[in-house]
Amino acid sequence: MTISQHRWAHPVSYLSLVVVAMAAVVGEAAEVSRVSTSSDWPGWRGPHRDGVATTDATLPLEWSDESHVIWQVNVPGRGHGSPCVFGDAIYLATCDEGDGSQSVLAFDRATGERRWQRQVHADGGMRKNERSTAASATVACDGKAAYITFPNNGRLVASALSTDGQLLWQTTICDYEVHQGYGASPLLYGDTVIVAADNKLGGAVAALNRATGDIVWQVKRPATPNYPSPIVHHLFGRDQLIMTGCDKVVSYDPTNGDVIWEIAGATTECVTTTVTDGERVYSSGGYPRNHVAAIRADGSGTIDWDIGQRLYVPSMVYLDGHLYAVLDAGIAVCWNSATGEERWKQRLGGTFSASPVVVGDTILATNEAGQSYLFRATPDQYEALGENQLGDEVFASPAVCGGRIYFRVADHDGDVRQERLVCIGN
Repeated sequence: MTISQHRWAHPVSYLSLVVVAMAAVVGEAAEVSRVSTSSDWPGWRGPHRDGVATTDATLPLEWSDESHVIWQVNVPGRGHGSPCVFGDAIYLATCDEGDGSQSVLAFDRATGERRWQRQVHADGGMRKNERSTAASATVACDGKAAYITFPNNGRLVASALSTDGQLLWQTTICDYEVHQGYGASPLLYGDTVIVAADNKLGGAVAALNRATGDIVWQVKRPATPNYPSPIVHHLFGRDQLIMTGCDKVVSYDPTNGDVIWEIAGATTECVTTTVTDGERVYSSGGYPRNHVAAIRADGSGTIDWDIGQRLYVPSMVYLDGHLYAVLDAGIAVCWNSATGEERWKQRLGGTFSASPVVVGDTILATNEAGQSYLFRATPDQYEALGENQLGDEVFASPAVCGGRIYFRVADHDGDVRQERLVCIGN
């Protein structure tokens, strides 16, 4: 049964998930697309860094630990970074919380077999609370190297590894003090990798040469804790690097770090990666103020709307004039992206940290207890499509590409916690 058929009939077991044709032009996505394909998930939030999958394969609507598992493999250590899927490999960051070592792992995409594990730091991994890890960033890959950022020994360090696991370079961005945790994922743009390191000591956003690790440009950021990943959108005729949090929204020129515009349109601490409708960028945060706000990206300083919802950790998705989100407290919601009008709201259950993914006109959202909810991406009403359980703990957002869903989950046996990388498909 295809999605178009599914609009008039309730699903039973499978759902044909089709390609989403997105009109947005994203600078860094254009760069990644030269070396990746629609069957890849080359970094945080996918090929366009917006949580929208570009797969035309038939995927299951139902799965479990016993059903539709193509393969699964244990993952050593602990991490909340998402799977990075590129070519025939999957990359994950992890930390051994016993000795504080931080590593990158590579798995065979077809079989799940571990190809290599490269220790990036022998000790010094930094985390603060039970909801964070010392390996919460998602690896980015361009086919030549895998890039990762780790908070380590009072610093924020960016590293590049070859696709066979050799350390190519390592660059310290700035001093770093962990407040809650660190999870800003590296962004590939042009010939650079852009990294963010907001923290209480006074952070930075920097662009590094991908080949050498040399700093191309670096700008200072306010001395406040903050967590978003950098994101580039093509808006009003130019690429804009958007950073939310630290009590403002700032647009930088991603080629040199110059400020294009800034506005006091955010709260102090944000986590989500902003999305766009082509005219606005969307800020959301949870401390000290709960908010979701629509900021005009033309430099006018206009805030089109601002509502007091707590959308702190899971990022939003944009589709056809509407924003879809799952609030931290487990409530799915749809807003008109231009006006902020609430179209519908539905309680799902549990607490959410993972960000939703759009596949065709279906949204996949997974809570911290490993329960996944599938629902229709329509502003008309909440339409449930299915619920599935995998593992008993999930903080990492899934990757969806090439006819497969890749989950990073954890299981508990008493006090023993074990992570798994699970490949779901037909």
